[in-house]
Amino acid sequence: MKISYSWLKQILKTDKTPQELSLILTNIGLEVESLEKVQTIPGGLEGLVIGYVEERAQHPNADRLSVTKVNVGGPELLQIVCGAPNVAAGQKVVVAIVGTTVHPNEGEPFKINKSKIRGEVSEGMICAEDEIGLGGSHAGIMVLPEDATVGLEAKKYFNVDDDYLFEIGLTPNRADAASHLGVARDLAAYLRTSYELPDVSAFAIENENLNIAVEVEATDACPRYSSVSISGVTVKSSPDWLKDKLKVIGVRPINNIVDVTNYVLHELGQPLHAFDADQIAGNKIIVKKCAEGTPFVTLDEVERKLSAEDLMICDAEKPLCIAGVFGGIGSGVTEQTTNIFLESAYFNAVSVRKTSKRHGLKTDASFRFERGTDPEITILALQRAALLIKEVAGGEISSSVSDIYPVKANPFEVAVKYQNIVDLIGKDIPAAEIKEIITALGISVAKETAEGLDLLVPAYKVDVTRECDITEEVLRIYGYDNIEIPSKVNASLAFTVKPNRENIQNLVADMLTANGFVEIWCNSLTRLANSKNEEEAVQILNPLSSDLNAMRQSLLQPALESVAYNINRKNSDIKFYEFGKTYHLIEGKYVERPRLLIALSGAKQSEQWNHQSANSTFYNLKGAVDAVVTRLGLSSFQTAEVKDENFAYGLKYFRGDKTLVSFGAVTQADKKAAGLKQDIFYADFDWAFVLDALKKNKIINKEVPKYPAVRRDLSLLVDQAVTFDELKTIAFKAEKKLVKNVQVFDVYEGDKLPEGKKSYALNFTLQDEEQTLTDKQIDSIMQKIITNLAQTAKAEIR
Repeated sequence: MKISYSWLKQILKTDKTPQELSLILTNIGLEVESLEKVQTIPGGLEGLVIGYVEERAQHPNADRLSVTKVNVGGPELLQIVCGAPNVAAGQKVVVAIVGTTVHPNEGEPFKINKSKIRGEVSEGMICAEDEIGLGGSHAGIMVLPEDATVGLEAKKYFNVDDDYLFEIGLTPNRADAASHLGVARDLAAYLRTSYELPDVSAFAIENENLNIAVEVEATDACPRYSSVSISGVTVKSSPDWLKDKLKVIGVRPINNIVDVTNYVLHELGQPLHAFDADQIAGNKIIVKKCAEGTPFVTLDEVERKLSAEDLMICDAEKPLCIAGVFGGIGSGVTEQTTNIFLESAYFNAVSVRKTSKRHGLKTDASFRFERGTDPEITILALQRAALLIKEVAGGEISSSVSDIYPVKANPFEVAVKYQNIVDLIGKDIPAAEIKEIITALGISVAKETAEGLDLLVPAYKVDVTRECDITEEVLRIYGYDNIEIPSKVNASLAFTVKPNRENIQNLVADMLTANGFVEIWCNSLTRLANSKNEEEAVQILNPLSSDLNAMRQSLLQPALESVAYNINRKNSDIKFYEFGKTYHLIEGKYVERPRLLIALSGAKQSEQWNHQSANSTFYNLKGAVDAVVTRLGLSSFQTAEVKDENFAYGLKYFRGDKTLVSFGAVTQADKKAAGLKQDIFYADFDWAFVLDALKKNKIINKEVPKYPAVRRDLSLLVDQAVTFDELKTIAFKAEKKLVKNVQVFDVYEGDKLPEGKKSYALNFTLQDEEQTLTDKQIDSIMQKIITNLAQTAKAEIR
């Protein structure tokens, strides 16, 4: 939000510098993101002075040039060569002296230097309007009235003052400060001074020639609607003072009527809309909701289909304006407009926000309405705008003020206790000072006791409805910097459920990062089409867009968008992980599930001049998964092949009916939806189950065995349906104490094997922690394993 320093000083009388106000505003919760010096006229007329042409003679070497002697208040006259046809002796003119940078309307600024023009010395420039940004004429030099003071700075003569622009990062809860008046109110509370509302005492009804009836059908969406008619206006360009005010805050001047409504909007925070009264059919305004799908063309010449929930300003035949958001193509003020109907209303914030989001329209009006405007300021803003319109466009106020306000907005009633405020702030602030701050903020005291206050909070303070809100108001005006940091800090020991979730997460994150993985944070919002189970989809009631209209049911789809983003920017070697949540609607209840996702794609290692890295495979992902599982000390889980729509192929580790992790290749459909072609592998951990499994884990520390381990290999021929997990289980059952590990190091399915068969090459690690195994013991164990494999899995030794 942009606030002009000079405009602010019209409302709040203060001698504080812009820099001082900048610090104050930041301290009281209106953070100033930038403060810059601005000029309504480029260059600010710096270096330009008022001069008097003492002599004018024809240039000896050019028919169209004149040689002049100009008095600019210095000890000597300046000789200036001038090409203007209207230059003459005895004129008061604007002179750019040597060293001045001139800012013309068109083209780049240029510096005035002492030079020779056709052989004659020229020590400056006599200026035309367009050469210094004071107008558009280039017919000749500017000739000033005779009372202009020679030697006076042009910026003083034309009353051109530098201004300062505050860029305030307005938080959504501070709708009350979305104007110059709102900012002035806060500053006045801090400085313990007063501010001035615009004087509308001159407002008077001059005739009743343009009465337009108003009917409000949707009173829930429009609690207050105020209006007045003005006839005989002349639509034209605004005067310079009005255009300059708007330019400083970045608003483009349009015409005097529209500029006045924008001026009042930024001055008081109340949006207004001016209708061409002659375009209002039936001489009647109806505030209502139209039928679903009603076509409506807005001012940007785009046809939109209205929702049955959109509040519209209509005449007797058609909709004219989307209330609080945007005008219609036929309702606006044009150069042919002579009569206007001026609207100043209070619209429901939720209704305006939904309509604004629904149609993708963001305006200065919707910005304020959807945060909450002041229902009590509509008449003041209406009268202020009407008087300004009369000043800049002429005309007469030709109707009574219509004010439909069936249910008055009452102040918020809040009871506060001094001690609660002191306890929450952490400093013993005197009760008298607390009361002074509260009243300085415009909050009325309905009742006072020794313990506290019963307050009436004005309706424009939409975020102040509780005792804690009052405490926050007191604190920001009292000053955060005035709360000392205590020398003693008290803390209490808190019980933490084991295992500590944050510690475990950090442990795994550190390990993955150390192995070259990069952590990503994806948006929890996604499109509904990404939901695998729409019945469980958690849909957003008021989505930002159609691409962000549901909560994610899986970490995969947002992660694939990140993968695609990187691949499209030539970063095709992907090693990502993300801790996040998925969201589901199950039996009418919202369920959040913590997950860990690991994604892998592209080359295993970065490209080197002496090494060509192969692409990552499913087994590289399995290595990462096993590393996580091993690091957490998880064991005693089963393995099975994944057979669902989430993976092209893969495995899962599970205990009973709960899956610890599923991992495998991304399906072709998911890759196509994300615009990807290369192979991508991912693992999906049920992080809640992981943490639950860790609760039951007992870490047992053992000494390193003194006696050596022995490895034996077997090559087995088994049915294709037999899995390695089954063979591993059989081996451990055969000898529980001495078999320490079973690994597969080769799998073969080829033409030379019998049909329906495959070959597994396994290695077995045997170890006795109390003695060295003998050959006889080893042979006995291996024979037992072979027998069990043959009997249980019908395995044949190759």
